[in-house]
Amino acid sequence: MQFSAAQIALLVQGKVEGDSQVTVNSFGKIEEAGAGQLSFLANPKYEQFLYTTKASVILINEQLELQEPIHATLIRVPDAYSAFATLLAKYQELSTAAMEGIQAPSYISNTAQLGTGVFVGAFVHIGDQTKIGNQVKIFPGVYIGKNVVIGDQVMLHPGVVIYNDCVIGNQVTIHAGTVIGSDGFGYAPQSDGTLSKVPQIGNVVIEDGVEIGANTTIDRATIGSTVIRKGVKLDNLIQIAHNVEIGENTVIAAQTGLSGSIKVGRQVMIGGQVGSVGHIQIADNTKIGAKAGITKSLKEPNKTYSGFPAVEFSADMRNQANIRKLPELEKRVAELEKQLSELLNKGIKP
Repeated sequence: MQFSAAQIALLVQGKVEGDSQVTVNSFGKIEEAGAGQLSFLANPKYEQFLYTTKASVILINEQLELQEPIHATLIRVPDAYSAFATLLAKYQELSTAAMEGIQAPSYISNTAQLGTGVFVGAFVHIGDQTKIGNQVKIFPGVYIGKNVVIGDQVMLHPGVVIYNDCVIGNQVTIHAGTVIGSDGFGYAPQSDGTLSKVPQIGNVVIEDGVEIGANTTIDRATIGSTVIRKGVKLDNLIQIAHNVEIGENTVIAAQTGLSGSIKVGRQVMIGGQVGSVGHIQIADNTKIGAKAGITKSLKEPNKTYSGFPAVEFSADMRNQANIRKLPELEKRVAELEKQLSELLNKGIKP
């Protein structure tokens, strides 16, 4: 696919500086891009490459003042990073738009309903009473159980598993190897020390505009629903336990695990490898640093936490500073004990 600078500017509502008819057919990093490629500059650390890159078209922030002449055509936009993301999404949309039809071998139940423009890859299983919307792309090796509802413009990458009764909204992307609706981790201790499994008869509901990374697992509810609200973005390798509810536009990084029945607010940001106990609440607009351990509810919105157990960021920084002083304090205490011992040996009472 080939696009001119003028066409790109129209898509991102930008202003062209230079040859508006120059064309590009691929993307490249600003420090590596060559002729015929589109790049962008959003981070000031990379500005030096703006004057040496061989890219044909570059997206830049409209307020950027040039320090040297450049050879590429520029497209000025309010936010270069956001504009570049828009173009990548459009490119991906165009590259998959032509994918339609059903590859063999695959199994589609006679009672399943498929919308228009659907692509079903080889070795896909679609169960009884399942409803699939329009323009859905299902890549090879996907398993979709019984009575599943999938909205429009959904993309299921290879190896995704969706268990019975789960609901997927519109414009959802689920990456390879992710499992939606597996049993929650529920066992009842018995008097003889054994564990009796608690049946997990709920489901998972994923609302519109959600993206879920590779090899993430979202457990079905014991009863009711595990809910992922609109616009949530989940990284790879995340564990979401039964009956969790994640609020709109929340972002969670890789290797985080949320225990059962947690209620996460809106626009929360959770770093990598965060762990939590169950049955707590996390307020709106909370930020949680990587490797934090959440042991109680975080009820005040707009706060930042880190450490284990998680405390407000400033308090955690003080704690870490004090910990670094411990070796010196240990030496001082040992010296004081030595001096005290010498005084006592001399019969001098402190």
